[in-house]
Amino acid sequence: MESLVQLEVLCERLYNSQDSAERTHAENTLKCFSTNVDYISQCQYILDNALTPYALMLASSSLLKQVTEHSLSLQLRLDIRNYLINYLASRGPELQPFVIGSLVQLLCRLTKFGWFDDDRFREVAKESINFLNQATSGHYAIGLKILNQLVSEMSQPNPGLPSSHHRRVACSFRDQCLLQIFQISLTSLNQLKNDAINKLQELALSLSLKCLSFDFVGTSIDESSEEFGTVQIPSAWKSVLEDFSSVQIFFDYYALTKPPISKESLECLVRLASVRRSLFTNDATRSKFLDHLMSGTKEILRTGQGLADHDNYHEFCRLLGRFRVNYQLSELVTMEGYGDWIRLVAEFTSKSLLSWQWASSSVYYLLGLWSRLVSSVPYLKGDAPSLLDEFVPKITEGFITSRLDSAQSGLPDDISEHPLDNVDLLQDQLDCFPHLCRFQYENSSMFIINIMEPILQIYMEKAQLQTGDNSELSVVEAKLAWIVHIIAAILKTKQSVGCSAESQEVIDAELSARVLRLVNAADSGLHSQRYGELSKQRLDRAILTFFQNFRKSYVGDQAMHSSKQLYARLSDLIGLNDHLLLLNFFVQKIATNLKCYTESEEVIDQTLSLFLELSSGYMTGKLLLKLDTIKFIVANHTREHFPFLEEYRCSRSRTTFYYTIAWLIFLEDSAALFKSAMDPLLQVFITLESTPETMFRSDSVKYALIGLMRDLRGITMATNSRRTYGLLFDWIYPAHMPILLRGISHWADKPEVTTPLLKFMAEFVLNKGQRLTFDTSSPNGILLFREVSKLLVAYGSRILSLPTATDIYGFKYKGIWICLTILSRALAGNYVNFGVFELYGDRALADALDIALKMTLAIPLADILAYRKLTKAYFALVEVLFNSHLVFVLSFGTHTFMHIVGSLESGLKGLDAGISSQCASAIDNLAAFYFNKITMGEAPSSPAAVNLARHIAECPAVLPEILKTLFEIVLFEDCSNQWSLSRPMLSLILINEQMFTDLKAHILATQPLDQHQRLASCFDKLMADINRSTDPKNRDKFTQNLTIFRHDFRVK
Repeated sequence: MESLVQLEVLCERLYNSQDSAERTHAENTLKCFSTNVDYISQCQYILDNALTPYALMLASSSLLKQVTEHSLSLQLRLDIRNYLINYLASRGPELQPFVIGSLVQLLCRLTKFGWFDDDRFREVAKESINFLNQATSGHYAIGLKILNQLVSEMSQPNPGLPSSHHRRVACSFRDQCLLQIFQISLTSLNQLKNDAINKLQELALSLSLKCLSFDFVGTSIDESSEEFGTVQIPSAWKSVLEDFSSVQIFFDYYALTKPPISKESLECLVRLASVRRSLFTNDATRSKFLDHLMSGTKEILRTGQGLADHDNYHEFCRLLGRFRVNYQLSELVTMEGYGDWIRLVAEFTSKSLLSWQWASSSVYYLLGLWSRLVSSVPYLKGDAPSLLDEFVPKITEGFITSRLDSAQSGLPDDISEHPLDNVDLLQDQLDCFPHLCRFQYENSSMFIINIMEPILQIYMEKAQLQTGDNSELSVVEAKLAWIVHIIAAILKTKQSVGCSAESQEVIDAELSARVLRLVNAADSGLHSQRYGELSKQRLDRAILTFFQNFRKSYVGDQAMHSSKQLYARLSDLIGLNDHLLLLNFFVQKIATNLKCYTESEEVIDQTLSLFLELSSGYMTGKLLLKLDTIKFIVANHTREHFPFLEEYRCSRSRTTFYYTIAWLIFLEDSAALFKSAMDPLLQVFITLESTPETMFRSDSVKYALIGLMRDLRGITMATNSRRTYGLLFDWIYPAHMPILLRGISHWADKPEVTTPLLKFMAEFVLNKGQRLTFDTSSPNGILLFREVSKLLVAYGSRILSLPTATDIYGFKYKGIWICLTILSRALAGNYVNFGVFELYGDRALADALDIALKMTLAIPLADILAYRKLTKAYFALVEVLFNSHLVFVLSFGTHTFMHIVGSLESGLKGLDAGISSQCASAIDNLAAFYFNKITMGEAPSSPAAVNLARHIAECPAVLPEILKTLFEIVLFEDCSNQWSLSRPMLSLILINEQMFTDLKAHILATQPLDQHQRLASCFDKLMADINRSTDPKNRDKFTQNLTIFRHDFRVK
């Protein structure tokens, strides 16, 4: 850089320029500051002398990158830390907020990464108090910003920092500093109560919220989800939370401040209301705590203060919803002000239901509270009245009315998603409503029937007309959809409070009969021309949801015999007197939907899902085969009868459709039925086989191939026995296999073709339920693997030679992970003797392994770990290779071998216990091989042993590093797969005992001095009664010792 001025101009361009080329040039020129360690002193020079905030921002963000990505010396890190504190103290208040934010983040990152390296890093809380004690508000704000950022930094895992190390630092920080920081936030809130500077109040509140939201037990709470469990506050916080003022301060702030600060006060109260029960000294102190919460919420309910703001309102509903999670009805009714409180909550709920447009998603927290209270009524002891009889019926009726009002007035155009569109979410939200309905079921059901009858009458009359007013019909359909969803939710939950199961069944029948009458009307007259209308599709999805819930409660193999009252009443009302007639009714609706809906993917998917559920039950599946409609579907599954098969957008649904049809076919033990059902697919094969090479890249071939592969995958999924798989295998092989190879060869660059084709193959080679068991004299297993090998080589060689596309996952990685899955399933399927290939000079195995290796090496490890499905496929294959084909793995060059072993270490550190176990198994196989062939062998005799000895000699640190990682995970993390991790630990310890001794010394050095003697004896006990062998008995003994060792080591 010639001068600081030039640098400032570049920084200005980097952060402000609208021209992307200019920005890229600036970024490339300035990259050296964040990548080269030699530039750290220049960053300091910029901070001291630059005049523009953008230059300061560059220096700060570059240092952050350096600290995060490079191992800087301890002294250098301490120097940067001290420099930053002095810099913020002297120049902080005059800096731009984004520069302060970046410098504070750098300070906190240094603190976290150096937490165990030097005690001085842990003094950051003390340094913050010095800022808070300064006279100026600027310094006060910086002190609060440092603490805010520090708590966030400690709670969030960092890329580049192993999760085990992150957890150790977070736990140490939690035990040593977090309570003190929470107390600082409370003190600050008290000091700032009458302060005019909103920004400071916001920082102090934000700090309280961050402390209460800390990941106390390492469960990585997903804050994006609306619900979280109990807050596991440490016992040391007891005295602070039992102090009345700790709760009151947040209610005070809610009353004093405006949004968004008031919303943060409520968020803190939501966390406090979720504190674990066992924190309190006794029931009396817990009741006192509950009393404070009830008094505070009662005051807000009484005055309605702040609830006109939507965010406040939503958060307040969450706060009331927390009462259901953490407190029992029996506790609430004994409270002094319970009567007033429950009345105010009821009034608030009723008002909320009236303003449904505004409060749609928040209302479900309130319904959840009422549902929990109602469910607790049977367990209520004592004389204290619950007053629920008075309020619950009003709330039930209010909710139903509000849903119909929403349909009547239509929804605003700017709504992101219609509530009736997301059926799964809607049913989740309605989960708590049935408890309210069934609380006084007779009254609730009469209310629903009285509302539904006139609407149903209008709908049935409209069916007779030639034309109808579209908007009016849409409103009627929306109202009916809501009512059907509500009835579906009621049927899903069979729970009796206050009335017998028989009378509930009769009422269920009354409600169901209305829906079944609606189904007949919905597909007749004028309505049968409205399948393209959204409101009609929503109604049909509601009807399908009703069928699904009705089936679970009253049509299953068990439920049929225990529902006599229901069927007797249905017989009186609509003449359906047994489950076979009812099944026929369901199936006719399924067939109607599949024939009439061509555009709506959602309706088709849900219809097929119901079809599959009905077919999957053993009894119901057998019954279905007696029905004419089913016989028709099995015999005529072509696009002429079911136009949705023609639609490319519905092509994913084909897999489910054919899975269900094949499942029903295989229930009948008939090869002739299978053959005749496969005729339409045979015609597609014949057409494709007769297509000349020059025409194979046409659209007609493309869509035929995609459809055919999806259909075949569905059929293959349904084969779950040796007999049924044999029928399919003989039908496909060898006659039709060449089409797969041809498809891959011509369409390798089109993932929309290769993905269904490869997924079919992945299903075809999967040996589930031992279905791939061929006769001892049959070569079919070997022949099938040959086809797999050809396919993998054809795809792999082409995909690797293609240039990279923008969507690299969709274009390349997806196909590769399916290929890896195909290979690992074929290798682990236990239907091929792989020794045969080398014996007879057949390259099939070598070629398949070779191309798989090339494909995995073509993907950076960071990408393998970033895409979940790719991660799973990669580690599944690596486990199989280390288990059964270790000789092949050891034949790699040292660089490749170390890359794969390094990836195993990354897999161990990941959060997925399944992948971690696979990596542990692979490492165990490698270490056991080394121990048996090299450590205990005379001299490496086999080529594989020679290769392994060479690899380890070139990289001697690799095994000690893995052992260290394993110990850190077992000792410092909450690992759920300790048994799996113990296996490679023993093998690695046995390879080289010096390695274990060094590791022991290293771990002890990271622990407090007064603990060394106790921990050293823990290590001695770990190896008690363990001999030098990898036999199962010795391994089991080590695993037992490790469990005791882990427990003793972690005792504080």
